[in-house]
Amino acid sequence: MLIEAAGLTKVYKAKGGPVHALDGLTLSVPEGTVKALLGPNGAGKTTTVKVLTTLTRPDGGSASIAGIDVLRDPKAARRIIGVSGQYAAVDENLTGFENLEMVGRLYHLSAKSAKQRASELIEMFELTAAQNRPVKGFSGGMRRRIDLAGALVIRPKVLFLDEPTTGLDPHGRLAMWEVIKSLVADGTTLLLTTQYLEEADQLADGISVIDDGKVIAEGTADELKAQIGGHRVEVTLIGQDDADAARDILVRHGDGVPSLGSDGRSLTVGVVNGPSSLHRMLGELNAAGIELHDAGIRRPTLDDVFLRLTGHIAEEEANADDAAAEKSVAEKKVKKKAEKRAEKKLEQAN
Repeated sequence: MLIEAAGLTKVYKAKGGPVHALDGLTLSVPEGTVKALLGPNGAGKTTTVKVLTTLTRPDGGSASIAGIDVLRDPKAARRIIGVSGQYAAVDENLTGFENLEMVGRLYHLSAKSAKQRASELIEMFELTAAQNRPVKGFSGGMRRRIDLAGALVIRPKVLFLDEPTTGLDPHGRLAMWEVIKSLVADGTTLLLTTQYLEEADQLADGISVIDDGKVIAEGTADELKAQIGGHRVEVTLIGQDDADAARDILVRHGDGVPSLGSDGRSLTVGVVNGPSSLHRMLGELNAAGIELHDAGIRRPTLDDVFLRLTGHIAEEEANADDAAAEKSVAEKKVKKKAEKRAEKKLEQAN
């Protein structure tokens, strides 16, 4: 195992009480493979990367890279790793080439070697046409590529990528996947964090699902999907009044209880055999005179995996709840300030 972590714990102090970012997390990554840490925001993915890359010291547990204890000898660990965080760590006023040259000099490469390595990486990441332009004019995808190139200046034995494609458009995401695949083909051991099941499916040999600071499930993408059913049948009704009758039909041919979408017209159910189940469902729906707007088979998504494994609400709903909570807190603060001003005016009047 090139990367090993055992019983990692990390607690942060917060106004509402202690936050357990890591709660006994344990994982391992064999040499020459790709491990994906899959989980929602706040699950502990980034904290795990920070501990393994010596940026954060855990409160408990152990971690090593290629046999080097990252807690006892962080300098030695840094010599063999490359890191690309969630946000591109680049100097916007420097050109793409100058950014890579600077990273090389920070790694104590000679001026000649730093320039040579910068040129190699510029060509590898297909940034030749933009190498002399300031990074502040780069697109999001180009910034990510320059940042990843910077993580490869010393040809690291182990590479850490923290949500490498977040914020990229579909074309940029596909391009980044190709770059990552080529690195792995050359023998790089990779640990990446992601919120996208598809990304883990495309890139990872193994996946560790993280929630509340610990690993709650492990396996390949197919193995994780199999835990919640390999396929889903989803139908969208034209008439909302047909929902009960359609649900009864899906129950007979599905595996589990169908879920009803917020629109009141979309029904989804797990199935053992996607094509044949869909065929039977459509036959009965048609015979019952239930009209459909759409119907099809899809594979589980990240939300499906997490809803089954952890019972979490969807990310969008969680964000909405957070926004509502923040709004409530803000409103209370405004109200409290108004009350204090009123009390002060009353005192002055008296």
